[in-house]
This record gives sequence, C-alpha cells and structure tokens, in this order.
Amino acid sequence: MKRIFAISALIVLLATAVLAKDQRWTGYVSDAKCGAKVDAACAKKCIEAGEKMVFVNDGDKAVIPVANPEALKGHEGHHVMVEGRLENNALTVSKVKMMEAGKVNDATY
Repeated sequence: MKRIFAISALIVLLATAVLAKDQRWTGYVSDAKCGAKVDAACAKKCIEAGEKMVFVNDGDKAVIPVANPEALKGHEGHHVMVEGRLENNALTVSKVKMMEAGKVNDATY
C-alpha cells in the first residue's frame, strides 16, 4: 500500500513538473475590447485608456487575458511569439519576440 502511494505521489509530481513548463505561441497583442479584431492603433489607444491587454492565438484565434501586461508593453497590435504559461485562464509571459512579416511560426528565439 505504501508503495502504491509513493508511486502515485511521484506520478503527480512529474505531471506537475511537465505542466509547469513554459510553452510557445504565436499571435497578436490586442485589447479586450477589440479582441480578435486586432488593430494596432486601436489596441494601443484602448490599452493606454485602461482596457485589459489580451493575446490572440494564431492557431485557434483564442483571446487570452495577459496576467503581466508589462511584459508585452510596446507590442500592442504586433505579431509576436510569446513563451509563457497558462495559469487560471490567463497568460503569464516570460519571453516575447517580434515575428517577421509573413511568418506564422518560428520556433527559434
């Protein structure tokens, strides 16, 4: 019984470590009001006026709130690759890189 408990605890710890790794996405920095209708000038203006910053994922066009908007400051309306974690339905960004025009995915930093 103790062995089964120990194995179960190890599996939970390993799963937690795997899920806690940063992931990468490409998409656009927008504001909550515009969402997936990304417009650089509008996003910048709305964010400066207090609207929440969001990330619009290229893959499924999901609009994800940004937990630490200071990490994306200056990238309003830009196509970027971000590295970070999804926690409590919000994206915590650890790295950001501008995407080259015409590129959809670039796995290098």
